[in-house]
Amino acid sequence: MARNHNRALTIACAVALAVVLAFVLALPASAQSHTALDAQETPEQADVPVRPRYLLMGTNGRSVMSDDFRGRFQLVAFGFVSCPDVCPTTLLEMSHVLAALGPRAQHLQPLFITIDPQRDTAQVLGAYTQAFNERIIGLTGSPELVRRAANNFRVRFDKVQEPGANPDVYTMDHTAGMFLLGPDGTLVARFGYGLPVAQITERIQHWMTVVGK
Repeated sequence: MARNHNRALTIACAVALAVVLAFVLALPASAQSHTALDAQETPEQADVPVRPRYLLMGTNGRSVMSDDFRGRFQLVAFGFVSCPDVCPTTLLEMSHVLAALGPRAQHLQPLFITIDPQRDTAQVLGAYTQAFNERIIGLTGSPELVRRAANNFRVRFDKVQEPGANPDVYTMDHTAGMFLLGPDGTLVARFGYGLPVAQITERIQHWMTVVGK
């Protein structure tokens, strides 16, 4: 049964990746470049002034705030739909983490916050996150609210555009990685981009055990 489950997960991830690649390849070439600005802090350095708060909008049009998930862990990543590599890799990792947690996944809410609300409409963002895992919630909002959320997490992002390019043709540089918030909404860990799924899962399980989840 475990072998069939792993096979099904592999097939599902392959399909999701194919959908994302098809979308990205349809973009203009100048919109496909990407530079990840990985955070330099050690994941468990909670002494940095991170205030993981946000007030944004879900893909269903309803407002979503960090306090909505009190009592559950939150696994948060920032990115954008037309990201060619870092973001789809991160969402695939999220999906693998959920699978690896098994029944304990019910205590974890994965979230993907777009840093490109200009292009990532609720419909586009919803289709994107669902391609990876139906439990991943996509969040967007006004440029001001997105920037405020990013600042609270100490996430950097900038629009990168070639001189003379069409206003709609650009890419985004941003901090890569994932943030783990505890049931009380505080930051308990930060996972750098590229950290193996097994290590991420192990750390999440550790924190779940600490709080009795």
